[in-house]
Amino acid sequence: MLTFPEIALDFLKNLFSFDKAHPLLFTQFYFWAFFAIVFAFFCLFKNKCLLRNTYLFFVSLFFYYKTSGLFTLILIFITLFNFFAGKWLHSRKKDGSRNMVLAISVIVNLFTLFYFKYAYFLTDVLNNLTGLKFRVFDVFSWVGNQITGDNRFSVDSILLPVGISFYTFQAISYIMDVYRKRISPVKNIFDFGFYVSFFPQLVAGPIVRANEFIPQLHKKYFLSRRQFGIAVFWIMNGLVKKIVLSDYIAINFIDRVFEQPLMFTGFENLMALFGYSLQVYADFSGYTDIAIGVAMLMGFYLPKNFNSPYKAKSPAEFWNRWHMSLSRWLKDYLYIPLGGNRKATFGSFCIIIVIAAIAVFLSNSLWVAVGVGAIALTLGVVAIFVPKKRRKITTEINRMDTMLLGGLWHGASWNFMIWGGLNGLGMVFYRFWQDWNVYVRTLFILIVTAGLKLLCYYTPQPVFYVLCVWCLIVLCGNIIRMTYNLFGGKKPWQWLQDAWAIFQTFTFITFTRLFFRSGSNLDPAEANETAWNTAKNMVNQMGSHWDLNRIPDIITHYRNVFILIVIGLVIHWLPENFKRRYRIWFAKMPIPLMIVVCALIVFVIYQFITADLQSFIYFQF
Repeated sequence: MLTFPEIALDFLKNLFSFDKAHPLLFTQFYFWAFFAIVFAFFCLFKNKCLLRNTYLFFVSLFFYYKTSGLFTLILIFITLFNFFAGKWLHSRKKDGSRNMVLAISVIVNLFTLFYFKYAYFLTDVLNNLTGLKFRVFDVFSWVGNQITGDNRFSVDSILLPVGISFYTFQAISYIMDVYRKRISPVKNIFDFGFYVSFFPQLVAGPIVRANEFIPQLHKKYFLSRRQFGIAVFWIMNGLVKKIVLSDYIAINFIDRVFEQPLMFTGFENLMALFGYSLQVYADFSGYTDIAIGVAMLMGFYLPKNFNSPYKAKSPAEFWNRWHMSLSRWLKDYLYIPLGGNRKATFGSFCIIIVIAAIAVFLSNSLWVAVGVGAIALTLGVVAIFVPKKRRKITTEINRMDTMLLGGLWHGASWNFMIWGGLNGLGMVFYRFWQDWNVYVRTLFILIVTAGLKLLCYYTPQPVFYVLCVWCLIVLCGNIIRMTYNLFGGKKPWQWLQDAWAIFQTFTFITFTRLFFRSGSNLDPAEANETAWNTAKNMVNQMGSHWDLNRIPDIITHYRNVFILIVIGLVIHWLPENFKRRYRIWFAKMPIPLMIVVCALIVFVIYQFITADLQSFIYFQF
C-alpha cells in the first residue's frame, strides 16, 4: 500500500509530466481544475498588470507544455525572437534598414512554420518533380541527441507542434504592426510572452491581432455582472457544441463513413459530408466560444471568430463569417500586399503560375491539364478583348492566390490546396455571375448541364453524375426566376431568394469540405495519397446508383445522429436577434438559478461523453 508521501510524489510527477496520449483539453475535468487553481491565484493580483501578465505567461507555457511537451521550446524561441525583432525594427529609422529587418523577421517566422509543418509536403513535391529520393531529417532532434549524448529523439520524422500556425501568425502580426507603426514595441518580455502564448486561444485561435490585444495588457481587471454571465454562457455553449454535437455525430456516424466510404451507400456518404459541415463548425466554433468565455472571466477580450457562416449567401460572404480572424489576417497581410482589388502584381502571377504548373505536372492527368489550360485561355481572351473586365480579372488573381495559400495554411497536402482552390474559384465565379442577368445565367447553366449530361452518356463517371445533378438543381432555380420575370414579376420574394442562395452556398461549401476532411487527421508522410483516395471513393459512392428503398432504414438506424444534425442546423439558422436575447436572458439570471441551469447542462453533456475525448479538429493546424 502506498504511503501519503508516495501518493503525493506520484501526483506531482503526473502533474508536471507530459503525456502525449492525454493532452490538456477544454473538454477534460483536469482542465477546469487547472483553470480553477489558475483563476484563484489570478484574483490575488488581477490589477497589478505586470505581475498578472507575468503569471499568465508562465501559466500559458505550462499549459502548452502539457499539450505539446518539449515543443514548448519552439514557442519560447518564437517569443524571444519576435520580442527582440520588434525592438530592432523600431530602432531602425531608414526605410531600407526597416525593410531588411522586416524581411529577416518574416523569413525566420515562416521558416520555423514551414520546417515543422511543410517538410513532408515540400519533400514529396521535390521528389516527384526531380525523381530523387530525399527524406526528411529532424535537425532539432539531432541537436537534442547531441546534447543528451544518446539517441532518445528520432531524426527520421518531424512532428507538428500543436497550434504553431496560430502563434506564428500572431507573431508576424506583431512584427507587421510595429513596421506599420500601428503599435509601439512591447517593452517587457513577460508582457510580450503573454500576448503570444495566452493559453485560452494558444492552440486553436482565434488569431489575435497585436494592435487589438496588446493595449489590453495594461488595463486593470474589470468584469461586470452581465459580462460574467455572458462568459459562462460562452463556455457552456462551446461545451455543448463540442461534446453533444461535434463529437457525438463524428464518432457514431461521420468518422465511420470517411474511414471506409466504400462500405456505405451513396446516401450515407452524402449525409456524412453534410454532417461534417456541422461537425467542423460545432468543433471549431465550440473551441472559440470556450476560449472567449475563459478569457473574458480574466478580463481579456478575444475577437469574434464566427458569425453564423452557414447563413452566407455567397462563398465570399461565407469567408467573411467563417474563421474571421484568419480571413482578416490573410486580407491584411497577404491579399492587400499582393495588390488587393486594385491591381495584380508580379507576386500575384508568380504564385498562381507556379502552383498551377506543379499541380498539372504532379497530377499526370489530361483532365487537370485541360481544365487549367481552358481557364487560363478563357481569362486571357476576355482580358484581351474585353478591356472593362481586364482589371477585374487581374485583381481576382489576388483573391485566388489568397485562397490557395489559405488552404495550404490549413494542412500540408494537395487536398487542402484543392479545397482552398475550389473556394477561390467559387468566390471568383460568383463575382462574374453577379454581372449576368437571369437570362444569361439560365443559358449558361443550361449549356453546362447539357454538356455534363453528354459526358454522363458517352463517358460515364460518378463525378459527372454528381456535377450534373448539382447543375440541374441550379438550373431549376434559374428557370423559376426567369419565368417569374417573363410573366411580369417586379419584386422577387426576397426571403425565398435569400433561402435559395443560402442553400446553394451551403451545398457548395459542404462539397469542398470533401477534400478538407479527407486530408485531416493523417500522418503527413502519407496524407496526399490517402486523402485523395478517400475523396475519390466518396465521390464514386455518391455518383453511383442509389437504392432508394434503403434510405428509410438508414434514417431509422442513424436517427439520433440525423436528429442532432437537424437540431444543430436549425439553431444555427435562427435569427441573430433571437440568439442575442437568450444570451442576455442567461447572463441576467440570478446566480443560484444560473448554477442550477449550468448543472443541468453539464448533466446533459455528461450523457454524451465518450470513453476517449476527441481532440479539437483545429489542433492539427
